[in-house]
Amino acid sequence: MEEIYNNLKKNIPNACILKNEPMYKHTSFKIGGPADIYVEVKNIEELKTVLSIAREKNILITCIGNGTNLLVKDTGIRGIVVKLDFCEIHIEEEKIKVGAGVKLPVLAQLAYKNGLSGLEFASGIPGTVGGAIKMNAGAYGGEFKDIIVMTTYLDEELNLHTISNKEHEFGYRHSIFEGTNDIIINADIKLKKGKKEIIKSKMEENSLKRKQKQPINFPNAGSIFKRKNGYIPAEIIDKCGLKGYNIGDAYVSDIHAGFIVNKGKATSEDVLKLIDHIRSTVKKQYGVDLELEIKILG
Repeated sequence: MEEIYNNLKKNIPNACILKNEPMYKHTSFKIGGPADIYVEVKNIEELKTVLSIAREKNILITCIGNGTNLLVKDTGIRGIVVKLDFCEIHIEEEKIKVGAGVKLPVLAQLAYKNGLSGLEFASGIPGTVGGAIKMNAGAYGGEFKDIIVMTTYLDEELNLHTISNKEHEFGYRHSIFEGTNDIIINADIKLKKGKKEIIKSKMEENSLKRKQKQPINFPNAGSIFKRKNGYIPAEIIDKCGLKGYNIGDAYVSDIHAGFIVNKGKATSEDVLKLIDHIRSTVKKQYGVDLELEIKILG
């Protein structure tokens, strides 16, 4: 890995490249052991360089955005972790071309300032555009499938492709990118003209709901489980009497039972044991198999 590190430093001199970087610094859960090498790339040329060097040495690559919706194991991540910091934004009338690394609150605020409606639902989601497309992120009645026109991505052979909305095969918290090694580069989204005061009011309303109903004061990774077959995980978990249940510093939130929060120095082991306990309890009492919405890395 020392050779890989030196090679990366030589070929991408201006990039942030770190050895044995603790991943708790880069995840919203504030949990996770070290990545062998951590790299932040700002453009596709830097990304291709990292991927080429990794392929030459048969090194595993893991790509992340803003580190939300993730649980990194205490043992860390082997190989190279690449943070996609693609932050370009171009607005043309009602269309926005946006890089995969742009944070959703930033994008939503920019849309509001330009009098564009359609992103209000995303104003409080703490992820990035790339992650939001990959999992068809949504809230308060809106989803990314409603606004995506096309997405450009890089495949494993380092070839660029652009696909239409329909080709994403969007579903609930799902897209064609799930389970692949394709890397989203940017996307075109289509919004509509709106009155700024109405857009602002809707964003403020959503923000208030989030503050009232979600544990935003503690590190977390968002909803732990997917809604499925008409049931709402938080409601079932609550009915099982699990609000406030903890293993170590990992707690089922008192505010929203669909969230697990880190109240101090929770480890991935704490969280995984708590997930197992929740699943087994729900299965025993309701016969429901809870499916993870968060991704586990490491």
